[in-house]
Amino acid sequence: MTFKISDKVIVPQDWRSDLESPNCGAFATFEGWVRNNNDGFDVTCLEYQAYEVLAHKEGERILTQAKKDFPIEQVFCVHRVGLLEIGEIAVFVGVSSKHRDEAFRACRFIIDEVKYRVPIWKKEFYSNGDSGWVNCEACADQN
Repeated sequence: MTFKISDKVIVPQDWRSDLESPNCGAFATFEGWVRNNNDGFDVTCLEYQAYEVLAHKEGERILTQAKKDFPIEQVFCVHRVGLLEIGEIAVFVGVSSKHRDEAFRACRFIIDEVKYRVPIWKKEFYSNGDSGWVNCEACADQN
């Protein structure tokens, strides 16, 4: 069980072997990608900033809670910081469990809680030259 903040490109295959277990029959992931638009604006790139010490502690609390609330075996989450280009992975969540339902539910729980609770802020840069910080709590409410 690990929560990481990283300024390196996220490569999901790098984490898959850590989530494998002979006890598990299911593996669910979520990848959050940088898209080229938001709220009617053409987005050119994003910048993520985090209060890293607190982000790591809160991320670990979320993963601990997921292991307590769902019958899962392994769990991992990494969130990028720094400047990200369109198409890059901003966040990756991986969960393995005996059955698919709990893997899917735990994965959804984790990403929703990370977006709501972890002190990570997103700044969008637009094609018109403007930029703006995004209220990430509002993002979590958009299920």
